[in-house]
Amino acid sequence: MAEQLEFFEIPNPCRGICQSNEQGYCRGCYRTRDERFNWLKFSDTEKRNVLRLCHQRYLRILNKKPDQEKIIDKQQRLF
Repeated sequence: MAEQLEFFEIPNPCRGICQSNEQGYCRGCYRTRDERFNWLKFSDTEKRNVLRLCHQRYLRILNKKPDQEKIIDKQQRLF
């Protein structure tokens, strides 16, 4: 399958929090240490894969939180 052409740079998902949680993922963007340090070296395909993994990690962590914290997280994403 041919790789899709990217016309725009894939943005860095960093939110400036830069603290690791118990699993070793960044609390802001959910990347691993290696994913954070090597972001600029990754191809667009690798970056898309990292973003997909980050989204999965976010959902997995969100599902472990009590319902009240889920509401707060949704509101924080509005800003």
